[in-house]
Amino acid sequence: MKNIKKTVIINTGGTFNKIYNPLSGTLEIDTHSKALKKITAKWMCPLTIQSIIHKDSLEMTADDRALLLETISSVDATHIIVIHGTDTMDVSATYIAKAKLDKVVIFTGAMVPYSIDPVEATANLASAYGCLQVLDESGVYIAMHGIIARYDTVEKNRALGRFEPVNL
Repeated sequence: MKNIKKTVIINTGGTFNKIYNPLSGTLEIDTHSKALKKITAKWMCPLTIQSIIHKDSLEMTADDRALLLETISSVDATHIIVIHGTDTMDVSATYIAKAKLDKVVIFTGAMVPYSIDPVEATANLASAYGCLQVLDESGVYIAMHGIIARYDTVEKNRALGRFEPVNL
């Protein structure tokens, strides 16, 4: 484990974490990081999960992004994964990138809740984690749908429901 980088996963909510509430008939954000804990339960690596915000990304505010930046800045790790809703992932990634932290930060999430279909959330998180282990250049990245690149070179194609390189 000598070469494995200490990793912090900051969970902000988003579709990745949504679960069905049978009483209200709605999808709600799980505040206990159950999906992350299930995915990482058998991973043999040093990681910490820290949950903050607990919102759909469309509901995130400037104060939420400031809290995210403060959390990323204060964690005792240089390699960080942020679980984030896909609708405003680019906005938050841009906000964090402007801070020019000496850290590697990878944003990821899911378009379908883990509780409904665990494949996408698991694949995106595993891709982010694997990439994080080989990245040493500080910066902000997005890992979605098999694309792992700097935050400003990836965009959500809303018509196709996936992330793609810019100008594809």
